[in-house]
Amino acid sequence: MAALHRTESTLTALDEDTLWELLESHRHKIVCSICPSRLTPYLRQAKVLDQLDEEEVLHSPRFTNTVMRVGHLLDLLETRGKNGAIALLESLKFHNPDIYTLVTGLQPKMDFSNFSGLMETSKLTECLAGAISSLQEELSQEKGQKEALLRSCQQLQERLGQAEARAQSLGQMEAEHDRLKREVSAHFHEVLKLKDEMLNLSLRYSNALQERELATTRCRSLQEELYLMKQEMQRQKMSSSCERELRERSLQIAGGLEPGDKELSHLKEEIEKLRSLTFSLAEKDILEQNLDEALESKQELVDRIHSLRERAVAAEGQRKQYWEEKEQTLLQFQRTKVDCDLYKEKVNALQSQLQQLQKERDQAYSARDAAQMEISQKLTEKDALRRKVFELTDQVCELRQQLRRPKAESPQGPKQEAGAREPCPKGKQPLVRMFAICPRDDSDSGCPGPPESQLCSDLNATSNRELVDSFRSSSPVPPSPQSLYKRATEDFREDPGSFSGFPEILQVDRGPSPGARAGDADLDYEIVDRADVPECESSLQPWAGGLTLSSSGVPVRRRPARKILSQVTVLAFQGDALLEQISIIGGNLTGIFIHRVTPCSAADEMALRPGTQIMMVDYEATEPLFKATLEDTTLEQAVGLLQRVNGFCCLSVKVNMEGYKKLVQDLEAKVATSGDSFYIRVNLAMEARAEGELRVRCSDILHVSDTMFQGRSCWHAHRVGPYNTKGVEHGTIPNYARAQQLLIALIQDMAQQSTIARKPSSGGPQKLVRIVSVDRTKASPLRSSFDGALWEPSKLEGEAEPSTACFWAESCFTLVPYTLVHPHRPSQPRPVIFVPRVVGKILSEKLCLLQGFKKCPAEYLSQKEYDASSQRGDIIQEGEASGGRYWVTRRAVESLMEKNTHALLDIQLDSICALHRMEIFPIIIHIHINERAAKKLKKALQRLGTSEEQLLEAGRQEESELDKAPCLYGSVAPDGWGDPEALLGCVRYAIGDEQKKVVWTEQSPR
Repeated sequence: MAALHRTESTLTALDEDTLWELLESHRHKIVCSICPSRLTPYLRQAKVLDQLDEEEVLHSPRFTNTVMRVGHLLDLLETRGKNGAIALLESLKFHNPDIYTLVTGLQPKMDFSNFSGLMETSKLTECLAGAISSLQEELSQEKGQKEALLRSCQQLQERLGQAEARAQSLGQMEAEHDRLKREVSAHFHEVLKLKDEMLNLSLRYSNALQERELATTRCRSLQEELYLMKQEMQRQKMSSSCERELRERSLQIAGGLEPGDKELSHLKEEIEKLRSLTFSLAEKDILEQNLDEALESKQELVDRIHSLRERAVAAEGQRKQYWEEKEQTLLQFQRTKVDCDLYKEKVNALQSQLQQLQKERDQAYSARDAAQMEISQKLTEKDALRRKVFELTDQVCELRQQLRRPKAESPQGPKQEAGAREPCPKGKQPLVRMFAICPRDDSDSGCPGPPESQLCSDLNATSNRELVDSFRSSSPVPPSPQSLYKRATEDFREDPGSFSGFPEILQVDRGPSPGARAGDADLDYEIVDRADVPECESSLQPWAGGLTLSSSGVPVRRRPARKILSQVTVLAFQGDALLEQISIIGGNLTGIFIHRVTPCSAADEMALRPGTQIMMVDYEATEPLFKATLEDTTLEQAVGLLQRVNGFCCLSVKVNMEGYKKLVQDLEAKVATSGDSFYIRVNLAMEARAEGELRVRCSDILHVSDTMFQGRSCWHAHRVGPYNTKGVEHGTIPNYARAQQLLIALIQDMAQQSTIARKPSSGGPQKLVRIVSVDRTKASPLRSSFDGALWEPSKLEGEAEPSTACFWAESCFTLVPYTLVHPHRPSQPRPVIFVPRVVGKILSEKLCLLQGFKKCPAEYLSQKEYDASSQRGDIIQEGEASGGRYWVTRRAVESLMEKNTHALLDIQLDSICALHRMEIFPIIIHIHINERAAKKLKKALQRLGTSEEQLLEAGRQEESELDKAPCLYGSVAPDGWGDPEALLGCVRYAIGDEQKKVVWTEQSPR
């Protein structure tokens, strides 16, 4: 280009088409770089633009940005031909030399001989001086802004240094605090270990003492038996020696020897000795009875010594526990004292800052009052001048009428008068200050007159009301607090269903021209009520600037433009096949947003744009039962609702560009696939039948992140771990309707195979399905959480196809495959409930002897105390005892939790919902009981007066009620323990494990 145009004189020699081809080739750069307000003064001096063109370029409401204004300026100059192109290039030489160089390839030179001569030299000099002065003013303003920015930057740097020093000191304190916390926790764990070791040693010592006592008792019994055996042996020896002597003497007698008298006497003496050594049977019985009594008394003494030793060990443990509690209380007192000092310092600092804020507020109030007074004075002056203009305008109109009266007799008079009154359609309305006209007062006014008398009447009416308050006022006086309150209540009290009673008079205004349509894009909405429109012929005159014609030709006063982003707006229009007009994204976490709008559709005409959040949909204005809130609904629900819209509907929407942009960024970055996010508990086991599907078990917790994954009728979910809410595995699962069908099929299959014997597993019965039924008069917790409307079953049945049916749809099934759950992380020890309760009583007696466990005491309340607790909702369960009626209250459970102790509750499973309402989440431990396990607890059951059969029956009944529990529970298998002591260890481990897990609670149906 520089080679073609080497001199500026050749530019004037080029023809019009060549010049505009040069400009059009760089049109994008020109419209993006130049400012039209700088070029228009030179172009007006060059006489290629007039005043009306300049005002249209700079102030037309059709052009909302600089690019559109510059484009319109180029179009106007192109109509001026070659002079327009040359004048534009010369103005670019002054104000945008780089653009001039880009277009022509020449360096700009400020030589008057090189100009085209479109304007005189004096005017050119004046234009140049004005441009230089404007540039100097801009330079001074930029220097002032630069100095102000430098000062603010220095202040911010000082604040940043102070903040960094403060953050450094806080970091040191936090590090010291963390170190102390780690030391305390380490010491605490060491103390716990020492306690456990001490307990084990004491148990071993008591067992050794018992064994030693048993050994000594056995030794004594063996010594007594040995003594008796020795006596028996002596008797046998003496009897055998006597028999031997008798045998010898008999042999001697048989040999012919005659015994003498001495031998006979000797034999008699020996017989008497033998008689004295033997005992009678009575004496033997007496001796045996005495021996048994001595053994029994000795056993009683041994038992008594053993019980005294156990009491001594328990007393020693209680003493140590009380000492530790005392140390913990002293430590908590010291921490509380330090925290109190810190809070005092914070409160003092906040009070000082509050005083400074109050001073700044007073200064701001005073500055605001001064500014308002100044503005009010200026507005008062403007109103006075405007009234004078109105009076003069009335006088001019009267004079014109007087001049036209002589011409009224001629046949062409009416036409001329009508032509005189009709303004030029291309004329521009003068800029005036708009008045706040209450829409409800439109019907009270009669036939609108000329614009001057109309405005005067508005001024007179508003001036009479501004003495009472400033609501809807045009006065320059600032609004009163009462007026502000009225405005707020009117804006937020609008009921979308208030128009539902008049469907026959609801019309959508589609009459304005495309230009008016583009200007009304920021309006809220408009519903035309023909009852409020005055039927007057004069109202159809084209000078009524505040009125537009609807499609039926009825004049309508348009509401003033309001753009309140956070306010919910109702749009009423003909929504035939609504999802063909708009496409939506989002979910229950982010909300439902409009993503695309079909051009030239009814939704496009109602100014629905991407980024608009749909809050509620009303399909039939005459049937309010079809209202549905979309604020907390999933994407699948929203699509199902909007698919049913096929006719006149009302949409409650609001602009939420921040949420929409964040959602779109997450979708583009693949951080999320939709705006859905909720947790469910699966009530049936499902196998993965295809690639990408997730295999789930009964009672698994899943995090659903998309209810229309890849546009299909399936959900995308993550399996959640037991100790946190992070996803472990992910895949697709059937949606609610499909899962309900699988549940029914699984129940039918189980019913068919009920006669087949199944081998039980070693870890207890493996559950294949968890059946939860819901009353038809109540909503499912999963549905009630997302669906805020009531549905008619007669109209819903048969309308939704299986491929598009959502889990909120009304159906004849009462089984719930998925249950909505919410996570909780309690920091204090949770109460413990055992199932069956009979086994819980046995375990509670043993756990009370250990640290960290205690039975929840029952309370005996008076009638007044009971009424107060019942009104507060603090009653968990009530029961009967020998001492009268007793109650388990919230106060008793929380007092044990505050002491860092597990409360052992003996309550029914239906009381868990009451605990959840109190924000108390108990640990449920289910001990599987079979015949073998019942035999292991035979002695403990005898102490409670319960048989094994009763335990098995109670276990079956309470196990069937576990499925109704609104939370998960831990289980202890019957093969995992062999005696009550081993069961106690398994239960303690299960309680500790459940305390670490996340608590998932279901929403009970209302």
